[in-house]
Amino acid sequence: MEVKQAKITAVGHYLPEFRMTNFELEKLMDTNDEWIRTRTGISERRILKDPDKATAFMGAEAAKEALANANVDASEIDLVILATVTPDYLFPATACLVQNMIGATNAFAFDLSAACSGFLYALSTGSMYIEAGRAKKVLVIGSDKMSSILDYTDRTTSILFGDGAGAVLLEESSDGTGLIDQIHYTEGDTNCSLYQHAGGSRNPASKETVENKQHYITQDGRAVFKKATMGMADVSLEIMKKNNLDPEDVAWLVPHQANLRIIDATANRMG
Repeated sequence: MEVKQAKITAVGHYLPEFRMTNFELEKLMDTNDEWIRTRTGISERRILKDPDKATAFMGAEAAKEALANANVDASEIDLVILATVTPDYLFPATACLVQNMIGATNAFAFDLSAACSGFLYALSTGSMYIEAGRAKKVLVIGSDKMSSILDYTDRTTSILFGDGAGAVLLEESSDGTGLIDQIHYTEGDTNCSLYQHAGGSRNPASKETVENKQHYITQDGRAVFKKATMGMADVSLEIMKKNNLDPEDVAWLVPHQANLRIIDATANRMG
């Protein structure tokens, strides 16, 4: 039996117009442009200012661009997977809202939540549907309105994150190229180095959680840095070794873009 292979045939993106620069952040907290650039390499981040638009809107715009680039009608899509940690609502799934917005009337849709790794998990899941013969065209979307869960008096988090969305169209490969391999790991004992305290079933929203700013994300920056650099480098080296590749064989490495220091440290660890 011939194994099907999934291939990215089109990409799309959406970025809000408003650019929040480091100089804008200087007005909100104790920080400055030099401090932020030195530690993160970041000079600006996009913010979705319209209060009537959120994660679904951005995801739909990215998906529409991907479909247009592939000259594919939304009615041809079999599945929509959306990775996010900032859904429009707890339910219905944001993917369902996107499905309706783009007119993918023949697709089923669901959300996937895996934080920074979310898009990769969604990409892997989408490819498996194609490989199993359960779908022919899959939209994989990553979309987040991180500004909705940021405390703009906390420079450990608010300087890092912005809003935006990306989308890819997956189809069965007809030329032998496509997604080759994947490796995933989870460390569940990370002592919540980066998390949102309230809003879930363990700590539901209340007057107290709002007053205590528990719906904003918090992080242990040093712990996240250590885990990110080690994990990204080690798994990249592992998958190259598994597929008999040397570093010089790789033309592009597309990392999670949390900040420049993490990317540089990852590259150095990989040699």
